Amino acid sequence: MRVLLIKTSSMGDVIHTLPAITDARQAIPGIQFDWVVEEGFAEIPAWHPGVAEVIPVAIRRWRKHPLKAAMSGEWKRFKQRVGATRYDAIIDAQGLLKSAWLTRYAEGPVVGLDRDSAREPIASRFYDVQCDVPWGQHAVERVRLLFARALGYPLPPGIGHYGLDRQLLAGTPPQRPFVLFLHGTTWASKHWPELYWKQLAGRAAQNGLDVRLPWGNASEKARAERIAGGVDGVEVLPRLSLAGMARILASASACVAVDTGLGHLAAALDVPTVSLFGPTDPALTGAYGFSQVHLSSDYPSCAPCLQKTCSYQPTPDEARRFDLKREQPLCFTRLNPDRVFPELEALLLDKRAP
Repeated sequence: MRVLLIKTSSMGDVIHTLPAITDARQAIPGIQFDWVVEEGFAEIPAWHPGVAEVIPVAIRRWRKHPLKAAMSGEWKRFKQRVGATRYDAIIDAQGLLKSAWLTRYAEGPVVGLDRDSAREPIASRFYDVQCDVPWGQHAVERVRLLFARALGYPLPPGIGHYGLDRQLLAGTPPQRPFVLFLHGTTWASKHWPELYWKQLAGRAAQNGLDVRLPWGNASEKARAERIAGGVDGVEVLPRLSLAGMARILASASACVAVDTGLGHLAAALDVPTVSLFGPTDPALTGAYGFSQVHLSSDYPSCAPCLQKTCSYQPTPDEARRFDLKREQPLCFTRLNPDRVFPELEALLLDKRAP
């Protein structure tokens, strides 16, 4: 059985789809998937043994330069490639108009979410078969249920498995164990205060832990350098490709992460991780897997707000108790380093116990 999967972005959404492929392979012997995915995340599907072909798409780039995409022939080549195979099923696991539109160029019956289950209900009009997948459950479980209903097998019980080989991705073991601080994220409101990262780095160094700091752009690099400044045993990594980042993650003893795609990749590789949630809800999009600790803010009348920018107005009492320049968003004051470091220590002890 050959299935075309359309799940283009983001990094976390792509990673959340991997357990569904593992389920399908266990339920349907010999099934293979081709996967349409944004070019920036094309390495991820290739790590799963159930993916036969990765078909990169560049919707983000093409939207910015549509004439260039047409003139270069990229769009034409994509349509030819995706339409070259007759599929037993085409699954749109994204539920957006942009992903549903891509199904028009593939050959085979199209399956997707019904209008009450899709993020953009209009997308359901493109599907031959529409599946009811209730909201209110974790994103991984929603995709697993969609695949089970689309391909006709019972949903396997228990936690889903990503199907990645951590040892293969890690390569040569590091000379010294280390922990990773995954400090970069997209929303301004999801950033843990830089002051707290600096304090946590100091606590780690005092306890003999090596810390490594990745970065993906100039702003993140500058923040990493400020966190590492003057603290022994804290290293700013060079800029890494996605494969390079996966290798570092797979070699780490543990991570501390904000709500970010790399945190989801750590979970997919079974790296013990403490994830910090202020404006977002870990019950719906938290790091999914084993040895994953979610610390979620319970700030009154505020978290989780699900807003990209913090709009909370501090009270006079909060202005006296907190440094409003360095402890923002205030919801993270419930998750300060004194609370986070013991959780990191416990994960490391659990890891060393066997």
